[in-house]
Amino acid sequence: MVPGNMSGNIKNTGWVEIITGPMFSGKTEELIRRLKRAKLANQSIKIFKSATDKRYSENNIVSHDGSSIGSTPVILSNEILNLIADIQIVGIDEAQFFDNSLVDVCKTIADKGCRVIVAGLDMDFKGNPFGPMPQLMATAEFVTKLQAVCMRCGNPALYSHRKSDEEKQVLLGENKIYEPLCRSCYNEIMKK
Repeated sequence: MVPGNMSGNIKNTGWVEIITGPMFSGKTEELIRRLKRAKLANQSIKIFKSATDKRYSENNIVSHDGSSIGSTPVILSNEILNLIADIQIVGIDEAQFFDNSLVDVCKTIADKGCRVIVAGLDMDFKGNPFGPMPQLMATAEFVTKLQAVCMRCGNPALYSHRKSDEEKQVLLGENKIYEPLCRSCYNEIMKK
């Protein structure tokens, strides 16, 4: 069933689904789950990731819990359009690392009747909108915002706090560099 569609009745048209939230909220895990279900239903899928994200694998998307699925790394989002002939579902992970033309790429794919499932961080470590995600969320039919667990107090976490002093926006890392925090704990740390 399409997220948010309780009746189950939907025309055979394309649409865009966004899975977002902070680090460690299960975005990639949810993307993999949706794509594996599509495979079980014998739907043709093609999965993409940013070529800059080589944390776990060069050719797979991998969640923090170790789930994985094969993917094609691309540098520019426009490359995706040349690689999706006769595909029903396109998956894209770590969308925040892509250029802003990803928004038009997703619209183009959906306009051709494909289901597009995109996962990515909605905010960077400073709490600012990240890459093409705000525009993708605004133009998508379905948005799923996941939450992590605050590593300080256990409340729902919306922020990806960077534990280092590095200031560049993109810094690949895991729990040694980042921790999910709730609004209160994040604001407390940012005051220091």
